[in-house]
Amino acid sequence: MSEDWTEAAVELNTGYTVLNADGEAISYVPSALVALQGGFAKLRVPGTDTVQVVSAPAVHLITLKG
Repeated sequence: MSEDWTEAAVELNTGYTVLNADGEAISYVPSALVALQGGFAKLRVPGTDTVQVVSAPAVHLITLKG
């Protein structure tokens, strides 16, 4: 299954976080690569080596760039 990654800013709902490059829990990512797949958002946060996955209810707003 191919994934379509796009650059976006991501704001998560209260109580949901992902990790930034310093390992800190954050709820707003100003720039990340994002792929949507079946009720989940996959995030490639700059400076991290992993793909972080959040469920659709965790997402407050995704703002596409470009």
